[in-house]
Amino acid sequence: MKAEQLKEKLIAKAAELGIDKIGFASADPFLELKERLREQQEKGLASGFEESDIELRSHPEKLMPAVKTIIAIAIAYPAKLTDPPKSEPGNYRGIFCRASWGTDYHLVLRQKLDDLSTYLHSLVPNATIQSMVDTGALSDRAAAQRAGIGWSGKNTAIITEEFGSWVYLGEMLVDVYLPPDEPVEDGCGDCTLCMTACPTGALVEPGRLDSQSCIAYLTQTKTMIPEKYRDKIGNRLYGCDTCQTVCPKNKKRYFDHQQAFHPDVEKVKPLLKPILKLSNRQFKEQFGEMSGSWRGKNPIQRNAIIALAHFKDKTAVAELTAMLQKDVRPVIRGTIAWALGKIGGEEAKESLQKAIQTETDEMVLTELNVAMNRLKN
Repeated sequence: MKAEQLKEKLIAKAAELGIDKIGFASADPFLELKERLREQQEKGLASGFEESDIELRSHPEKLMPAVKTIIAIAIAYPAKLTDPPKSEPGNYRGIFCRASWGTDYHLVLRQKLDDLSTYLHSLVPNATIQSMVDTGALSDRAAAQRAGIGWSGKNTAIITEEFGSWVYLGEMLVDVYLPPDEPVEDGCGDCTLCMTACPTGALVEPGRLDSQSCIAYLTQTKTMIPEKYRDKIGNRLYGCDTCQTVCPKNKKRYFDHQQAFHPDVEKVKPLLKPILKLSNRQFKEQFGEMSGSWRGKNPIQRNAIIALAHFKDKTAVAELTAMLQKDVRPVIRGTIAWALGKIGGEEAKESLQKAIQTETDEMVLTELNVAMNRLKN
């Protein structure tokens, strides 16, 4: 079978499998990306979640020596809730970013890629294939950009003409030659809305993100969030969509045809106070199918405490006080100390005074004293 015919068959099969976009790219090294990644590391802007070996991220042949083609795919996800529950005094809610709505996208895209791989093997039985979704070494965005899925926006997201940036990305390395597609022309123009809107100024220049100050990154860490960022977190429990929601290319781009990503509104916009009481088992039962659960319950509970402080929810003080006295996790106690200082009131003040007398962790003690001074002033 000729390469062009094989490509057309794969495009048709992808549509049949529910893959929204497919593109084909050469497997040449990503030399420009390699230089940008090196700068990112040197400037301390990397998150630490990504593959640290720049060679693996930018040289497909190091992952598969015989690779000839990269097949990139994109699947759209919904960006709007239908009839979402409202936050109300005493019953405030947090929010998971859109990339965590519905079933974990890693599972969905891997299955799509597995199905496409099976089909390719039926046409080319001896083909070697390696699939990746997000957690692979290769840069999904670089592959998608080269394959014509979309362009890389100033917010670092891949932006497609059809779906905006509301797409998940995945790719396959194959040792079969398939004619490459042309990259899409940049469509951002002079627009810098995403950079202006970023709550922490993490978009330090067009297409460059300081991951260490990005709210999406901060909500996934397991340590204390630096104080200068806590007020910026708002009621976000996982991730941040600000740089996408302000993007003109995302205006009126709402697609809910992928059944797997239909959100359960009580999971993606949950009540905050019940989150504080969840055991590990309960957390997995409630949030385990979502991609936003991958770091476990500790970061989500910490973020819920920050959200309660954001709302200045005095009805949460008693529960926060009990956790401050009994919880064994210093990060949780330290965050509660800060939260009580933000919420304020006599009950919060008494709780802080009592905790100062018994706390032994230096970091937590510092947070307690700072919070107490805030209330005194």
